[in-house]
Amino acid sequence: MNRNRLRMQLIPVTFCWLVFSCSASALADERPEKPNIVLILTDDLGWQDVQCYDIDEPSPMETPNIDRLAQRGVMFWQAYSPAPTCAPSRCAIMSGVHPARAQKTHVVGGNPPRPHHKTGHPMMPPWYSGRMPDDEFTLADALQKEGYVTGHAGKWHMAIQHNAFPDAEDQGFQWSRSSRGARTRMKPNRIRDFATSRNDDPYRLDENGYPFHQNSEDALSFLKEHDHEPFFLYYATWLVHAPIHTRSKQLLEKYCQKLGVEPDKDDPESWTRKGQTNPFYCAMVEELDYYVGKIFHYLQHTNDPRWPGHRLCENTYLIFTSDNGGMEGHPGEIYTDNFPLDRGKISLMEGGTRVPLIITGPDVPKGMQSDVMINGLDFYPTILSWAGANLRQGKHLDGADISKLLREDPTDPTLVLDANAKPRDTMVWHFPNSVALESSIRVGDYKLVRNYNHRHDPSAEPLELYRLYKTENGKQVRVDIEESKNLAKSDSQRARSMNDRLTQVLQEMKASYPYNNPAFRNAGPNAKKTPTIATHSQNGNLVTFTYALHGAQVVRANLIYSTNGNGRHEEWFRASAELSSDHTITTDLPPGTTHYFINLIDENNFLVSYPDVPGGNHFNRTKEKFAKYAVPAK
Repeated sequence: MNRNRLRMQLIPVTFCWLVFSCSASALADERPEKPNIVLILTDDLGWQDVQCYDIDEPSPMETPNIDRLAQRGVMFWQAYSPAPTCAPSRCAIMSGVHPARAQKTHVVGGNPPRPHHKTGHPMMPPWYSGRMPDDEFTLADALQKEGYVTGHAGKWHMAIQHNAFPDAEDQGFQWSRSSRGARTRMKPNRIRDFATSRNDDPYRLDENGYPFHQNSEDALSFLKEHDHEPFFLYYATWLVHAPIHTRSKQLLEKYCQKLGVEPDKDDPESWTRKGQTNPFYCAMVEELDYYVGKIFHYLQHTNDPRWPGHRLCENTYLIFTSDNGGMEGHPGEIYTDNFPLDRGKISLMEGGTRVPLIITGPDVPKGMQSDVMINGLDFYPTILSWAGANLRQGKHLDGADISKLLREDPTDPTLVLDANAKPRDTMVWHFPNSVALESSIRVGDYKLVRNYNHRHDPSAEPLELYRLYKTENGKQVRVDIEESKNLAKSDSQRARSMNDRLTQVLQEMKASYPYNNPAFRNAGPNAKKTPTIATHSQNGNLVTFTYALHGAQVVRANLIYSTNGNGRHEEWFRASAELSSDHTITTDLPPGTTHYFINLIDENNFLVSYPDVPGGNHFNRTKEKFAKYAVPAK
């Protein structure tokens, strides 16, 4: 890869003036004490979807605004999301708390543990929360306390559903808009219902041929309404998440011609060509670039009311990134390809967690590229530093402050310090969910993946060890970012050491792990040794269970309870129950409990639920509530 050549391609003549206009600070008055902050979190944007990140095959997607943004700041080649899916990454960024520690490891959540298929899946994910706690001291709370006006535009998805409690205004945002805009599904299909130039068209094409997108306009409205005071804008785009479509027929035809492809008129929702060949997706990426480009343009060309004679960009830090790696597709449709990275969203392989990251700001050098490892968890402490804010007493943060790195030398990894004030060389991910059921750790040049389902998946190894880079004289040379050569056996000592370190970190965070499913058709003889509930009674808030043993000891019991059973946004929580030597379990029902289950976990890691819970596919099909199968509280 020739990164110097890449830089030269990205500097148009018109942009040179913009760089000058946002760096010439020779005017007399002092910079306002509180800088503005804009965090743009895109949805499912892959590392190889953005043209300036191309390292092998060139991307067909055109992203001129994002590419130019990279020339105004620091572009990170080894930036990661906190999780390989949307909601846990968003919660981690806004709370500063690792998904494993927060028990928020996947989307939706807040349900009783159960396998996806009752007899077809050997393991089941643990309980995980449906949201951030409503009393979480979020990044928005911290900035509002410092005198910032806080605004959110776009996707939220930090609760059990998009519109469930708590929403953005419950968690520190004074201003919030959530319109999907042009991302509303096209009907009857995606080659019909294109936007027009008619005045009455809600997606009317603008002078450049792009559809009106309310999400983009909402972000701009916040800036226009509040640029006279220090602001924090969290712009969470709906792009480039499914549905995969564009309302611009002109843009779709552009990529069809560029790629030499045509949609199937008989089956327009299908796309089976491999690689980055989907013209609908390519058009979406360009739309994203266009809409975020409006934000960049506004900051670059608007005078700063708090700093006469200067533009807003001169006192604004901007972070541009994605919530997880690119979603490569689903059965029936290929969206994109993260190659050379392996896999994509819903996986802890590099394609699922490595994301584009560009940061610009008043003291951030321009046109620099960095191989320093960065994580979305770093945004909270870094933004606090930019704002001159102190960490709230008792508030835990799992990320590192990278403001010094950005200010002094973005290429020096020793400027990023861990909780022990030592240079950080380790990151951990935990995804005991979906079909992945894995955790991973990166230490320096190496990455280890732990597969919990390896006993039931003949294609999975217990451990996978990859050497992503080789560091020579302080520079990293690419070795195996494809994760194609598993070194776990040939370098077994390193694999064991990294696995031990992974265990240590997850234990400190009190992470939850997948359970074995005793109903699985090939569960083996230990499944017959699982305990059963014998009796159950409730006296006030005290609930008592007795259980019978059948060969395996009970090691833990959890109460799974709801305070709104059968409600629209039915949500379930977890609490520990007390085990006694006489095979008795006791627990107090939390105030407001409406329904509950008890979970027993035995020494072979099998989970037994009382009452029994159908497999997850049953609820997907019937839309029933879990309360139907639970014990109603008296």
